[in-house]
Amino acid sequence: MIDYRNILRLHSEGHSQRAMERELYCSRHTISDVLDKAKKAGISWPLGDDVTNEMIQELLYPGKYALACPYTQPDFSEIHKELAKKGVTLTLLWEEYCVKVRASGGIPYMYTQFCEKYRRWARVTKATMRITHKPGDAVQVDWAGDPLYITDSVTGEVEPAYIFVAVLPCSWYTYAEVCGDMKTENWLLCHVHAFNYFGGVPRLLIPDNCRTAVSKNTRYETILNKSYQELAEHYNVAIVPARVGKPDDKPAAEGSVRFVSTWITASLRDRRFFTLGEAMQAVAEKLEELNRRPFKKRPGCRLTAFEQEEKEFLKSLPLYTYEPSVWVHPKVGYDYLVSDGVNKYSVPFDLIGEKVDVRLTKHIVEVFYKQTKVAAHVRLDKPQRDPIVKPEHMPEAHRRYLGYNADEFTVWANGAGSSIAETVQYFLNSGKEVEQGFKSCASLMKLEKRYGSKRLDDACERVLRLTSQPTVRNISVLCKSSAEKQPDHVPVKKEGGHGITRGAAYYNKGGKRDE
Repeated sequence: MIDYRNILRLHSEGHSQRAMERELYCSRHTISDVLDKAKKAGISWPLGDDVTNEMIQELLYPGKYALACPYTQPDFSEIHKELAKKGVTLTLLWEEYCVKVRASGGIPYMYTQFCEKYRRWARVTKATMRITHKPGDAVQVDWAGDPLYITDSVTGEVEPAYIFVAVLPCSWYTYAEVCGDMKTENWLLCHVHAFNYFGGVPRLLIPDNCRTAVSKNTRYETILNKSYQELAEHYNVAIVPARVGKPDDKPAAEGSVRFVSTWITASLRDRRFFTLGEAMQAVAEKLEELNRRPFKKRPGCRLTAFEQEEKEFLKSLPLYTYEPSVWVHPKVGYDYLVSDGVNKYSVPFDLIGEKVDVRLTKHIVEVFYKQTKVAAHVRLDKPQRDPIVKPEHMPEAHRRYLGYNADEFTVWANGAGSSIAETVQYFLNSGKEVEQGFKSCASLMKLEKRYGSKRLDDACERVLRLTSQPTVRNISVLCKSSAEKQPDHVPVKKEGGHGITRGAAYYNKGGKRDE
């Protein structure tokens, strides 16, 4: 029998066909034919110790050397391709094989022989990888360990830029993107870009236990980051984080991270990037080269494997584009404001001291209290000195204060009385700016509510006759004294001859006053 194992071994070591001919005592035409058929069958060195020459011969020349075998040989490459599809099992494929063979008048193998022959074929051709990963079933994500570096063209300072990696483990089709940091917003955006790059969404999303993905992962429960959970709900994908300290749960991502480190990061090691945009462009170009790089142990590349075996099994992208959100959980201060890290926004004042949930997107700031939305603002894209405050969020007193203006005070005073109007004009014009008189005008409005406009106007008239610089204190004293002179006013009788002397009625708090 031809020594197929040694032919494959010597060929992998770089021996020429002439040299193998002399060493193996086999014609170079036979060697050439064996190597050609091995390449088409996807058989290469090294092979396991349990792979015999008889097994290799059966795969290279099916039925040629069999002694009148009555059974019909299955097409194992087709079986292997079908087995990768969702829900397909060897039992189903064996039943379909039996129906097809019997329809053509042949004799099928029994189930145990069918499975054994398939596993032998898969073991020899190293095709077992596709058995464990169904197409379109999962995507594995991770950050690459080695960053790129961005150099500031002015200061010369060097900052790291991190590479996000997403891989479909069935076809090993890979997406990579460089980011300025590994914060939640970039983490979510990279997922969005990856799904758009793949043109669809898988069933499962398998991340590492990074803080942007998992808030808590214990023996009994897994609590996902709220922003990450929102992304999963938008794309209708289930998140199944890898176990803590178990990178083998996502070997495709780990392998692709190493591959990216070699063919993207290492290949760009001598290039200097002065902007993040330059680095992103370079990584995108290298990514296309990586996905078109031929496989070593099977035909095709990542791109062809994805297009032929996996693309059609991905779920469709949602109709609406996902807008990443970040959740923060501040405590409302006495100024009833919350911050997005740059600007401040108001919430209802009765939430002072309460802990709220704030959802931040690129354009919206939403505030929730006990899962109920209590406020929403358009998010500012630039820092602003003053906070964004809605009048309905303010206490009534604050709302009135912010509503103060010279025209409002003037209109009120003209309707209340001529002396009041003259006094208000003095308050508004006595300072450098009209705002300096707002407090005095507001105090006059309170006196008007307490004593009425007639009494206040009389008091203002008396003060204006005595001085050209009226004060709220003088006006208040006159309003009070005139109120005490009214017939319905009963003054309190004081005991003793001195104003500071307390009588028996003061100390007799529990009993009756003396008549």
